[in-house]
Amino acid sequence: MGSIGRYIFRTTFGAFLVICASVTALMWITQALRDIDLMTNQGQSIFVFVGITGLIIPLLVQIIAPIALMIAVAHVLNKLGTDSEIIVMNAAGMSPWRLFRPFFMVAGVVSIMVALISAYVSPKGLRELRRWATEVRADLVTNIVQPGRFTTIERGLTFHIRERRGDGLLLGIFLDDRRDPKERATFLAEQGKILENQRGTFLVLANGSLQRQDAGDKDPSIVIYDQYAFDLSRFAGGNQTIKYSVRERYLWELATPDPQDALFQEQPGQFHAEFHDRLMAPLYPLAMVMIVYAYLGAPRTTRQSRAVSMMAAISAVAGLRVVGFASTIFAVHMPIAVLFQYGAVIIAFALGYFAISRGVIIEPPAFVTNAIAALTERITRRAEAT
Repeated sequence: MGSIGRYIFRTTFGAFLVICASVTALMWITQALRDIDLMTNQGQSIFVFVGITGLIIPLLVQIIAPIALMIAVAHVLNKLGTDSEIIVMNAAGMSPWRLFRPFFMVAGVVSIMVALISAYVSPKGLRELRRWATEVRADLVTNIVQPGRFTTIERGLTFHIRERRGDGLLLGIFLDDRRDPKERATFLAEQGKILENQRGTFLVLANGSLQRQDAGDKDPSIVIYDQYAFDLSRFAGGNQTIKYSVRERYLWELATPDPQDALFQEQPGQFHAEFHDRLMAPLYPLAMVMIVYAYLGAPRTTRQSRAVSMMAAISAVAGLRVVGFASTIFAVHMPIAVLFQYGAVIIAFALGYFAISRGVIIEPPAFVTNAIAALTERITRRAEAT
């Protein structure tokens, strides 16, 4: 690879890293805000919060990387075209494939990265995320007994305790249970205590009342009790049985699933669809680069607009990815649907190879270009008039 190839490779790869890092950071912040309750409700530190939410980054990179690569390649090609560098290189006798080579090498690097992430890194991160979050949310008895705090154990279940004595006795207990949409239960108790035995962990409430209200009823039913045992076993820590979802399985586990696996017996189509989606993931960066280069890599004069071609390239890439997503969804119940995503990628490679080899300038029909130009001119005139 000569100096021109190294320049293109360096510029494209640098743009890819900037775009991928920026979009991933934005998406990570959006996802992380959904788990902000780890600090607000459950008293975890900022380091635990960042550590847990950061484990989803590999999955985000796997999804964002091909799109970031497409944007980077389009940006570099547009820059080379605007500066007339593509025309100069073509006039100097450089073949389209030689110019395409550094872009394809960047796509190869991204493809290898996506393959590693989809096969191992992303499932590993999601497994650690589930395990860590389970541990954080499992041993919540220490949070329950912190006085003066309303603690949301899970969606619809809230605790509040006024005081905790040195002997472990809890005073002024409030417990609101809305987990069942058909019923709401509110417990009030003068005192209570955590009791652990062979049956599990219980919060034994004493001298209190239970207000139970069914959905649709105006008035609740009130029960006065001397003692009531509320089961806390699922929140009391200890060994937790973790069941990994299909997305949290490694690639080889999807290829040869255990026939006795309860999830596989329940959702065999999900395993099949996820496996083929993982296999296809490394091919999308290569196919997207070929599509973008086929549209934008041909030499053009500065008078020939590249905006329409860029829009067409983006549309073609979006269509390719939509076919992939749709195939994965339909393949859950119709396994043969996976052939559509294989077919779409093969067609993308074939058409891209043909366009690059022949040096075809892919442009929309003249009437489309004229219509867009007329519309743009009309909008410009109205904007100037106002």
